[in-house]
Amino acid sequence: MFSLTLASRCWLCHQPLQLARHGICSLCVRQLSPFPLCCPRCGLPSAHPHAPCGRCLLKPPPWQSLIFASPYQPPLSSLLLRFKYAAAPELAPPLARLLLLRWLARWRAGEVVRPEVVLSIPLHRQRYRQRGYNQADLLARPLAKWIGCHYWPHALLRLRATPPQQLLCEAERRRNLHRAFRCIQPLAGKHIALIDDVVTTGSTISEASNILNKQEIASLQIWCICRTL
Repeated sequence: MFSLTLASRCWLCHQPLQLARHGICSLCVRQLSPFPLCCPRCGLPSAHPHAPCGRCLLKPPPWQSLIFASPYQPPLSSLLLRFKYAAAPELAPPLARLLLLRWLARWRAGEVVRPEVVLSIPLHRQRYRQRGYNQADLLARPLAKWIGCHYWPHALLRLRATPPQQLLCEAERRRNLHRAFRCIQPLAGKHIALIDDVVTTGSTISEASNILNKQEIASLQIWCICRTL
């Protein structure tokens, strides 16, 4: 007698998946919210999605492009919260795949280069012990493998524990992260992709980007699952 096993189901619609490793079915991917017109550099709303916005022209951020899978809104924001706070590390590959699809679209359009090295925003060891994993690290590992580049998980270090960013205003976020990171890996001349789960005000990635730019890197892309618009 043969035993039947339940097929893996889509994280969004809960229907059986033809390819279990995708985690989210093709129908749900197509039905995600239409992508808004956004600046290719900062990721904020802009009338010209293929040129830096006025904000970036006046005050360029310390990276060259920002790529995200979805605005910070359901259904992906809900999945992201589950991934981050509800002990669901198995959500990393499906979420990373959505980010890969967005990067591929930008890369095929000639808007970004293929990174040589992928890095992730680190957690302080105290936060890591509480959560049990670093969500940015779990996203970065499959992305580096799929793209065929290096992943250096320990290149960036978190030097001190900081209060959760979501409890702070923008100015407090900047002060909170001052001198919070250190880069211990030589990166001169490398094209870098820096992974985080969500970008809100950009304080975290700005601080980390400034540290990386001191290494005289060739270019820096920011990749995240959700961007707050």
